[in-house]
Amino acid sequence: MTEIPKSCDVVVIGGGPAGSSAATHLALAGIEVVLLERAVFPRNQVGESLIPHFWKFTDMTQVSEKIKQQGFLAKAGGVTVWNDKIHQIQFSDFGYTRPGLHIERDIFDDILLEHAISCGAKIFNQVAVKKVDFSDKNFPVISFIDKRNNCNNGGEIRCQYVIDASGHSSFLANQFKTRQTISSQLNFLSLWGYFKNSRYVGVDRQSHSESELENIKPVTFVMSFEAGWIWHIILRGKTSVGLIVPTSRTKGMDGQQRADFFKQTCETLPYLSKLLASAQFIDGSLQYRPDYSYYSNNICGENYYCIGDAAAFVDPVFSHGVQNAFYNAAVATLSIKESLKNKKHRLRYSQLCESRMQQFYGFSRALALGDFGSNGVNPGLVKNLIKSLPPLELELILVASEMTNRSDNFRQLAKEAGVLDKFKGKGSEWIETLNL
Repeated sequence: MTEIPKSCDVVVIGGGPAGSSAATHLALAGIEVVLLERAVFPRNQVGESLIPHFWKFTDMTQVSEKIKQQGFLAKAGGVTVWNDKIHQIQFSDFGYTRPGLHIERDIFDDILLEHAISCGAKIFNQVAVKKVDFSDKNFPVISFIDKRNNCNNGGEIRCQYVIDASGHSSFLANQFKTRQTISSQLNFLSLWGYFKNSRYVGVDRQSHSESELENIKPVTFVMSFEAGWIWHIILRGKTSVGLIVPTSRTKGMDGQQRADFFKQTCETLPYLSKLLASAQFIDGSLQYRPDYSYYSNNICGENYYCIGDAAAFVDPVFSHGVQNAFYNAAVATLSIKESLKNKKHRLRYSQLCESRMQQFYGFSRALALGDFGSNGVNPGLVKNLIKSLPPLELELILVASEMTNRSDNFRQLAKEAGVLDKFKGKGSEWIETLNL
């Protein structure tokens, strides 16, 4: 059993896409980084759809080839049925030469973590962080419990910088008491589970069996119902189905009642019920997350950075979660690398980093939920980001914003930024019917 060092340059809390990518960025720069992860990988995780933007970040960490070799399902785009209006996006229409992916997150995340190890990061699974002491601002002390080998040994590690990539548990935001759960008319919870032998929606807008995946590429299927929405993402050997519903819909339910509600809803919804007509629910696969939309108003400081879901989570409708994790990891580690070179400016670097991450968070929230100048959204920052996006990415995002009824405010911001009319009508395809 390898001993955890007593000190290092940077400690990363959490081994998901944000944490492993941050560790890789630092290790490639020759910085001594230790990552502490409480779980054993591979471990189950939701978030199986990736849009093509993510490749630029995996290129930066030199892991793209390993992802390609795994053979994840390439997805051609997305189809939504929102308020009975059907809309399709194909990535190829926007000039993308690399596909989006449908991934098994346990496998995907394990690839990223193993890659961090191969790049020189020191990774320790089954180590739970309990507290970070910032009394010495130059050398924070992380207290942990080492649960490897069926032990519960306490320990400490000193470092110059802490990166919190702990995911939904938001370790530092909770320690600082700065995490804000969103309370609004768009207050949802998520239920998701897996089915065997589901049919899928193909790029040809037809329903297909799993045996046709080699010939007909899938799309991510999203559909609204009442006040919520569903996702349907086919994977290798199973299909992920999620329900996003108002918190009031399952209030007071126990685990079995939630499972019954989930399956009954799937059986009654149009389109989804047809896709699942011959499918079998995988018992024990249902998971639940209440009040999942949140943010923190303090995500960066002189000696700490909160990235990915540890900083904020918006809504999975546009598959921004993993991309946000990669982006946060890139900008936070750039800030740390510059701070190590010139420590007297590290507060300024952290402030610039926080502005960038809050900007991206505000962008995602305005796009997915329509918030405009509230819940941590700064309209000025969002407009600046919109204006700075590469045309290829901006065009896809603007077209995607037409797919739901949540993005009117976002499109107003795009109009104020002077970019909306440039792409009006491009890449958009409305469909009369789906043959499922």
